[in-house]
Amino acid sequence: MYLPFMLFATLYLFIINSMTNSLCIQKEIPEEKQPKVFRTINVLITILITSSFFRIFLT
Repeated sequence: MYLPFMLFATLYLFIINSMTNSLCIQKEIPEEKQPKVFRTINVLITILITSSFFRIFLT
């Protein structure tokens, strides 16, 4: 049961990163600010995935 969740989480993170890249291009975010945007979104999505994991499998 853990393996499908991990595959889903990896795919979800990849899709979110693609959408973030599209956002940076569309909104013309400067190159020096893009790493901060990616880092913030990745941390928030990782927290979301981790909390979902604990809620699904440990309760």
